[in-house]
Amino acid sequence: MSVEGTWNVKMETPMGTREAVLALDASGGSLHGKMEAPDGTIDIYDGAVSGNNLSWKANVTSPMTLTLEFSAIVEGDSMTGTVKLGMFGDAPLSGTRG
Repeated sequence: MSVEGTWNVKMETPMGTREAVLALDASGGSLHGKMEAPDGTIDIYDGAVSGNNLSWKANVTSPMTLTLEFSAIVEGDSMTGTVKLGMFGDAPLSGTRG
């Protein structure tokens, strides 16, 4: 199954649940897209796909400047994984295809 499409994701961070809409495109082993949250829309980068395994990064500026590093597995219309929150450790990630 393709990882492409629109995903509604949730991250359980130390500051509470953060929600975003993730729009993904894959070509070859590369992953591209955008992440839209209440704080704005940002491009993802350094994205990679290997089968159902995904990884990507995103730079956020609110509530503070931070590079988020995502790692996820897609199974059907569900996504699970983790997001590294810099010095704040890892947070669970979950999502469903929108």
